[in-house]
Amino acid sequence: MPALTLREILALDPVRAAEPELLAGHTALDRPVRWVHSSEVYEGANFLDGGELLLTNGFGLMDADDEVRRRYVRELASRGVAGLAVEVGRSLPAMPAEVVDEARRRELPLLAMHRVVPFVRITEAANRAIVARGLSGRSVVRPWGDDHTAALLADLADRAALNQPEVEARAALAGFHPGPGARLVGVSLHGTREVGTVDRAVRLLGGAGVLRAAFPGDVLALLSLPGARPGDPVKAVQEAFRTMSAHGLTVAVGHAVAEGSGWLRWSDTLRAARTTLELALTVPAAEPASPDGPLVTSSRALALERELTRGGVDANRERLAALVQHALGPLLAWEAAHPSDLVRTLETHLRNGCSPTRTAALLHIGRQSLYQRLDRIGSLLDLDINDPDLLGELLTATCAHRVVERPEGARGTARPATTAPHFKRTA
Repeated sequence: MPALTLREILALDPVRAAEPELLAGHTALDRPVRWVHSSEVYEGANFLDGGELLLTNGFGLMDADDEVRRRYVRELASRGVAGLAVEVGRSLPAMPAEVVDEARRRELPLLAMHRVVPFVRITEAANRAIVARGLSGRSVVRPWGDDHTAALLADLADRAALNQPEVEARAALAGFHPGPGARLVGVSLHGTREVGTVDRAVRLLGGAGVLRAAFPGDVLALLSLPGARPGDPVKAVQEAFRTMSAHGLTVAVGHAVAEGSGWLRWSDTLRAARTTLELALTVPAAEPASPDGPLVTSSRALALERELTRGGVDANRERLAALVQHALGPLLAWEAAHPSDLVRTLETHLRNGCSPTRTAALLHIGRQSLYQRLDRIGSLLDLDINDPDLLGELLTATCAHRVVERPEGARGTARPATTAPHFKRTA
């Protein structure tokens, strides 16, 4: 079933009650309308995603000069909006001629609304019809049949053209109702085609809501933890998956976002989880996972790796290799001639606050052996590695070395970075 068109929107009773007059864009009435917004922000075209019917009372057009009015129409057209509806006769006595002319030039449907009808009545009726049409036949749902949850997660993860009312309506249809103050956390899993692991983790968290679906190669989930829950929500989610996940599973947890922060933030945590999963599968971990358990990591744990590989590892390889050579050249030369573990020792030491006790435990060596390694590293680099001014450079260089070298033993090295889960829209 095709999307709701502008022509169909104009046939709705609240719209007809406003006595709309079409002044431009007569050939574009069959454009699909993705959502209906009302806004009086006249510099806000960049906040639109395309496909919207925009309602305005025209107040901001009253004192604007001709060029400002024309630019407003041009910007809306460039964003791909479905149409512009302006209330005339109250704030704006008549539609400005230059607005009509520019809309005709851009073939943008322009409506003059001659009677006052509260915009909320129009938007509620129109968006209800859009959601009803979309949920019954929106093409993005088709790859998963009637699985609206999978379709919504796919749209969020791919940052499809959405808006908050639409996301909330579709989430509610899927039974996802984050309460006020809830914290949302995205999760991406590799190594299973079942959602049971997510369900078990949710039960362990107690009171958490969830959207989850299986996709080819991965499972994606958006968890909602009650705002009254104490503690760090990311750590809570990680611990739940460590407890409930099987050996061989890789779990990546995004950052926590507020329920009321908007759908883009919902998208951000899912996208962070996906990016983190890909890094976890292709880049050796700074600290190996338990050999008998899952690898559970988070976007915060791999924040440096994510920043270093924006645009992909291969696109950054030459730059990162130069950075590594500049900061660690003498150390790398020593390791090439003498089998050792000095670079990993240095990174582990820096990542753990230069704590000898913690570093020695993670490397499974005695403190005396650690001190000998650290002395050798300092001597080779001719640096005091405990100098706070060097922390950023040395940690970045050791992390970059791990990213570009990709030594054997990285979990998921058989899976190339280009195969990150992508939820292709078929619309």
